[in-house]
Amino acid sequence: MTKNHGPSIKDDETYQELRDQGASKEKAARIANAQANSSQHPSKKGGEEPPYEDWTKDELYERAEEIGVEGRSKMDKDELISALRNH
Repeated sequence: MTKNHGPSIKDDETYQELRDQGASKEKAARIANAQANSSQHPSKKGGEEPPYEDWTKDELYERAEEIGVEGRSKMDKDELISALRNH
């Protein structure tokens, strides 16, 4: 049985599934609520940028700096990719 996560969560089942997979409360809520909204399509592929694996380390660093990833100066390319995906 799916737990009721309160009125701010529009799709409790999706929210719980994302939390079980390790998503933060905020991320799980954003995705669950977007999927519950018929005018949004969160499962569709995003923008036109190439995958992070195709970016240079300098490009990844710049993006990490833009969004405020802490510890980025000591990260290698794989760590930057992971940090960007989990931020």
